[in-house]
Amino acid sequence: MTTKLNRRDLLAGGTLAGLGGLLAGCGGLLPQVPPSNLYNLSPKSTFGAELPRADWQLVVEEPFAAGGLDTHKIAIYTNPYEVKYYAEARWAERTPRMVQTLLVESFENTGRIVSVGRQSVGLRSDFNLKSELREFQAVLKPGSTAPDVLVGLGVKLIAQPRQQIVASASFERKATAKSPALLDVVAAFDEALGYVLRETVQWVLLTAKKDAA
Repeated sequence: MTTKLNRRDLLAGGTLAGLGGLLAGCGGLLPQVPPSNLYNLSPKSTFGAELPRADWQLVVEEPFAAGGLDTHKIAIYTNPYEVKYYAEARWAERTPRMVQTLLVESFENTGRIVSVGRQSVGLRSDFNLKSELREFQAVLKPGSTAPDVLVGLGVKLIAQPRQQIVASASFERKATAKSPALLDVVAAFDEALGYVLRETVQWVLLTAKKDAA
């Protein structure tokens, strides 16, 4: 069963078990039984009216992510050296794939771009968006009951067909979960990623406009 969560649903979500029950034992390893609860995050749907219209096509490539983040699992750090995962819960897609999906949907939601899609659809693009998912985890600090969520994305805009890097940027956001309950943690992921999605989309549209001028 896939649970589709938007920001309103998350803020109204019920209380789940505490963090201790959500984390798997034995060093954070997931149990042998496959997780049954799947979670999605939401694309951005509101943007400023001042965004320029784009008559060019964009391919959004799947972000690169290090091994600890290139997974369906929901990552949490309780110290700087060890990654653990929430038990019996995972993202509905691999994290980089999910971020790619939400980027494409966020670009579409602007209503400002002629065509945007994944690399796999064979779209002949004017620009490619390459990215690296540098942060996508909850962090529980000593003495805290609810974790912070960190989302960080490094991006490069590549002009085609000349394969030239037009510009690069990075966007980061931290959001604090209201409680250790998993729905509140997922809501914090949605908040932090939402900021990064909006900033990335706006940056691409404005930067590509300058290059195409």
